[in-house]
Amino acid sequence: MGEASFFIQAIIYLTSAIIMVPIANRLGLGSVLGYLVAGIVIGPFVFGFVGTEGKDLLHFAEFGVVMMLFAIGLELELNLLWRLKFWLLGLGGLQLILTTIFVFVIAVCFQFSWKASLALGLILSLSSTAIVLQTLKEKGLMKSVSGQASFSVLLFQDMAVIPILAIFPMLSEGESVGGEHGHSLVEHLPAYQKTLVVLFVILGIILIGRYVLSPLFRLIAKSGSREIFTGASLLLVIAISVLMGAVGVSAALGTFLAGVVLASSEFRHELESNIEPFKGLLLGLFFLSVGASMDLPVVLEHPFQILGIVFGMILVKALVLFLLGSLFKLPFDQNLYMSLALSQVGEFSFVLFGYSEGLGIFAKETIVILVACVALSMACTPILLLLYEKTIFSSLQSKTPKKETNGNIEKEENPVIICGFGRFGNMVGRFLRSNGVGITILDYDADRVEMLGRFGFKVFFGDATRLELLENVGLEHAKILVAALDHPEKQQELIRNVKQHYPEIQIVARVGDREEAYELKEMGLDLIYRETRETAVKLGGDVLKILGTRSYAAERAKHLFLTHDDETFHELFALRKDRVQYISLAKQRNTELERLMFVDLGKEEELHRDSWSEMERL
Repeated sequence: MGEASFFIQAIIYLTSAIIMVPIANRLGLGSVLGYLVAGIVIGPFVFGFVGTEGKDLLHFAEFGVVMMLFAIGLELELNLLWRLKFWLLGLGGLQLILTTIFVFVIAVCFQFSWKASLALGLILSLSSTAIVLQTLKEKGLMKSVSGQASFSVLLFQDMAVIPILAIFPMLSEGESVGGEHGHSLVEHLPAYQKTLVVLFVILGIILIGRYVLSPLFRLIAKSGSREIFTGASLLLVIAISVLMGAVGVSAALGTFLAGVVLASSEFRHELESNIEPFKGLLLGLFFLSVGASMDLPVVLEHPFQILGIVFGMILVKALVLFLLGSLFKLPFDQNLYMSLALSQVGEFSFVLFGYSEGLGIFAKETIVILVACVALSMACTPILLLLYEKTIFSSLQSKTPKKETNGNIEKEENPVIICGFGRFGNMVGRFLRSNGVGITILDYDADRVEMLGRFGFKVFFGDATRLELLENVGLEHAKILVAALDHPEKQQELIRNVKQHYPEIQIVARVGDREEAYELKEMGLDLIYRETRETAVKLGGDVLKILGTRSYAAERAKHLFLTHDDETFHELFALRKDRVQYISLAKQRNTELERLMFVDLGKEEELHRDSWSEMERL
C-alpha cells in the first residue's frame, strides 16, 4: 500500500508540474512560479491531492538547493572572481550589508529581539539565484550590464551563505530543537563550541577536497565508467550533507565549499553535468513542496499584513539596489531592471527559516507567515519583470555593455573547442596554440587530461557527446569545433548533437578511412580530414626522393595525388550505395591517376602497362 501511495504521489507531483510549468513559461512568468502555483493547487488547501506530508517532502527536496549550491561552488574559479571583483565585492557586499541593516531596524521597531532582527535581515537580504539566473538566460540578458551586475550580487550572496550559517548558532534565543534535518551530535554544546565544531568541519572539507577528491576522481575516471563517476558525484554530495547535518548545520554549506575546492579541477564540468539533472528535478520538487506546504488559511486570515510585508520587502530591496546601482554608475534602464530582478527573497530562505526554527530564533507561527511572504515575493518577481518589459524599456535585450568586456560571466570563451586530444587532436591543438589561437580541450582520458593540465592547456575531463557538458565548456561562444574522437560512433553522435542545437558553429572532423568520411559527409559535413592521408602521401614523396626523383617533381606528384583524391572522393560519394558502379569508377579513376602521374614525371613510355588490370588478374 505504501509503495502504491508513493507512485500515486509521484504521478500527482509530476502531472501538476508538466501542466503548470509550460503554462507559466508561455506567459513569461518563469518555471519557478509555475512550480509554486502547481504546489498550491495540489496542496491540502485547494484540491487536496496531497496532504501535510508536503512539509516532510520539503526536507527531502531541500537536497535540490544543496545541489544548486554545489554547482555554484564549482563555478567559482579565481579568474571569474577576479574579473567580477568590482561588482562582486562592492555592489554585492554593500547590498547585503545595507539590506540587512534596513530590515534589522524595521524588525526592531516591530518588537523583534535584536538577534531575531539580525537573523531576519540576513535571510531577507538574499535573492533567488534560481529565478534570476533562469530569467536572465531565457531573455538573453546574461551579457548585459544588468545581467553581469545581477550575477555579481547573487554570487556574493551565495558565498555569504557560509558565514550566515556559521553565525546562526550564536543567535539562538533558547534551547535548540534540532538541526534542519533532525537532532545533531553537537546540540548539547554551547553556541561558541558549536561554531568551533562547524569551523573545524569546514576546514576538514577544504583539506579533503584539495588533497583527496581530485586524485580520487582521477582514479574513478580511469575506470571509464560514466555511471560510476555519476555515482561518485552523488556520493560526494550526500556524504557531505550527512556530515554537516551531524553537526547541526545546513548541508548546503559543506557542498558549497566542496564545489569551490573542486572549481579549479579538470573534473568540474563533468561533475556539473552529472549533478545537473538531479539538481533540476529536486529544485522543481522543492518549489512544488513549498507551494503545497504553504498555509493558505493563515494567508487568508492576514491578507493585508502579508501583502504589506511582501511589498515592503520588495520595496526595500529594490530601493537599496537602485541606489547602489546609481552609485556604481549603471545606466538607468539596466539599473531598474537589476533592482526589480533581485527584489524578491531567495529560495535559500526556506532552508534558513527551517534552520532558525530548529535553533529557536523564530517562533513557528512567525515562520509560517514569513514563508508565505517569501513565496509571494518570488511569485511577484516574474510579473514585475514582465510588466517592466512591456511598459517601460522593451528594447533592453539589445543593450549590451560596450566597455569592460572582460566582465562577461561565461566560463569559457575560446573560439575553438577540440573534442578528443589523441594523436590527431594533439597536433591540431599544438599548431593552433603556437599561432595564438585560444583553445578549450575536452577529453575522456583522465591521464591525458592530467598531463595536459601540467603543460598549461585549458583542458577538462568529460564525455564530449553530452551536449550539457559542451555547453558548460563554452560551446555557445565557440566559432569552430574540432571533432577528433577516436571512436566513429561517438564522433557521429557528437556531430549530430552540435549540428542540431548549434548549427551556426563550424565543425571540422577527422576520420580514419574513406568509408567513415562518407558517413560524415552524409551528415552534411564538408570539412573532413583523414588523419593518415597527408602523412602517408608525405612518406611516399620522401620514398620517391630516395629513389632518385627530384624534389620539385616529388612535390608536384604529392600535390597532384591529393587534388585527384579530393575529386575522386566527391565522385565516389555519389555512388557509394551502388557497389558495382562504385568499384568500376574507382578503377577508372585509379587508371586515370596513374596516367597523369606518368605524364607529369615524363614516363609516358610506361603507360602501356596497365598495373590495375594486372592486379585484378592476380
